[in-house]
Amino acid sequence: MRTRMLVLACVCVGALGLVATASASQLVARNASRISLKVNAKGTALVTYSVRGKATHLLAWGAVNARSRPSTNRIKQVAFKLDYSGGWKHRRLVWKKFKNRCQPYDGPDLPWLAAACKAPNGSYWALQSWQTALPNLGMAPWLGKQKTWWLHLSHWTGEPAKLDVYRDWVYGGRFQEIFGQFTYNGIGVRGFGTTEYGNPTDGFGRLLYLDTLNSGYGKGWLRENSFVSHGPPGMFCYGFFPHNPYVGGYAHPRGIPNRKRGPGTGEMYRLTAIGPGVTPDVMWQDQGLHPYNRNNPADVALESQANVELDTIRGSWKKCRKH
Repeated sequence: MRTRMLVLACVCVGALGLVATASASQLVARNASRISLKVNAKGTALVTYSVRGKATHLLAWGAVNARSRPSTNRIKQVAFKLDYSGGWKHRRLVWKKFKNRCQPYDGPDLPWLAAACKAPNGSYWALQSWQTALPNLGMAPWLGKQKTWWLHLSHWTGEPAKLDVYRDWVYGGRFQEIFGQFTYNGIGVRGFGTTEYGNPTDGFGRLLYLDTLNSGYGKGWLRENSFVSHGPPGMFCYGFFPHNPYVGGYAHPRGIPNRKRGPGTGEMYRLTAIGPGVTPDVMWQDQGLHPYNRNNPADVALESQANVELDTIRGSWKKCRKH
């Protein structure tokens, strides 16, 4: 089954236990409240927020959209210039006399939206806040940093990145699978490499975060896993298999049983992808599948159609071959 959404729009590349420490859209704060966004006529944004009662006036400028993956990693991805002093670094408090020229937001729907507006030149700015660093395999957070709400800033023109998402079964119907393609301007989103446990090692790779609702892990939304899109297609394929938290670099609390957890199949799934460059984060969400029935013509047809789609997306790429 295929689900495609422009912005609210999921990889079998291996289990990932760690999350990146910085990302884009661009991470600008953690656990922020009282969030506001202004943009002046020169294209500088003023992000005002509070953390534990202390107000910050952040100036951001110098970046829009994203570079597609170049032929060499010597070229850097676009990123904002940031001044957390509100202008004091330039010996004047710019934020105090900041003239907002941003108009009401009329762009595409965005997930996790905290604030957004349309700049005088027609470009869009947005702030999105969500729990990016939750632990995998449905484990409840046991560290403060895992509960943190990350605040991401973006600035773009045109269409954001796209997630094309499909669901089917794998290994003869034993397990559910989610696969698809993450693209920007029709080009697959991918980096130049990852760490041993799958974290991007450059500014072009992007993690995708998969959550499951009311699964075998427990009630509510819980993080199933996180992974990168890869290869020229910018593709991903993730099977809902049982995983041992002691194997594959998964972070886990002391005392958790040394045995496999899951599979994390649930009533619904959602996938949040960090936007390339300084473009906004995008999300897909839809129902989970039922157990595969080889005697059900509808299940057989769905599986066959999904296999064709997987092969079409994959092309000559060496990964995601399993049906």
